[in-house]
Amino acid sequence: MEIVKRPGPPTGVSRLLWRLPIHLYWLGLGRLMGGRVMLLNHVGRVSGRPRQAVVEVVEHGERGYVAASGFGTRADWYRNVMKAPDVTIQVGGRTLPVRAVPLQREEGAELMTRYAPRHPAAARRLCKIMGFAVDGSVADYREVGRHIPFVLFTPSGS
Repeated sequence: MEIVKRPGPPTGVSRLLWRLPIHLYWLGLGRLMGGRVMLLNHVGRVSGRPRQAVVEVVEHGERGYVAASGFGTRADWYRNVMKAPDVTIQVGGRTLPVRAVPLQREEGAELMTRYAPRHPAAARRLCKIMGFAVDGSVADYREVGRHIPFVLFTPSGS
């Protein structure tokens, strides 16, 4: 794995495009996104105002839903949930109160090695967007997973 150039979070027109799926949720069409994309309702760390972001679900199971901050620790949603971890997510047609818990680097590495074979085209595309050049090997994806902050959204009260 080679780090080509880690981009910052999107701005301008690019930001608008990244945020388009939010409008599907606003229109009550969240089910169209399936279980791979979730709407994250959180609170701004500076403003204290409600904020929303759409993030990909990397994995889900008994523990909850896992998402990766592809733009690293600089992403607003990531910084916001680290400051105020009690948030709400919408996945498909379900709305759940959850708590955001950052995962350790090694767990992120293992998550990425499970994700890449399940979604090979998406894994390659996302790595490119995030500034990583990968050869498709398990070792490369494991190393990418060590550089991406992963967050577990666990049901509140768990």
